[in-house]
Amino acid sequence: MEGFFPPKAGGDSLAGDDGTNGAQGAGAAPRSRDSLFLLARLVFAGSDESRDVRVRNLSAGGLMAEYDGRCAIGDAVTVTLRGIGEVEGKVAWAAEGRIGIALDSQIDPKKARKPVVVRTRG
Repeated sequence: MEGFFPPKAGGDSLAGDDGTNGAQGAGAAPRSRDSLFLLARLVFAGSDESRDVRVRNLSAGGLMAEYDGRCAIGDAVTVTLRGIGEVEGKVAWAAEGRIGIALDSQIDPKKARKPVVVRTRG
């Protein structure tokens, strides 16, 4: 597939599992990444079709989700995350049923972990 570049094995990839650029400068603090199981909605730019995906890793700058569809590096996407809302990003990598998305703006990943409050009348 044109534009398909899977992450390198052995942890030496420039793309982090969460879609962010894994390369860090000397002395840079390690990035915090939450491992979780979270359903999200994924829409590619220019498409009216949305798809539910399972987010497995989430950080302030990106995410990794289960995705077995076709895509190309650099494709623009909108992801709707529980507790956060819609965030825009770009496909950083795709491999073996997974996709890494680098977000265009930073998020607070802890908001996605907060319990959803359901109010009932009674």
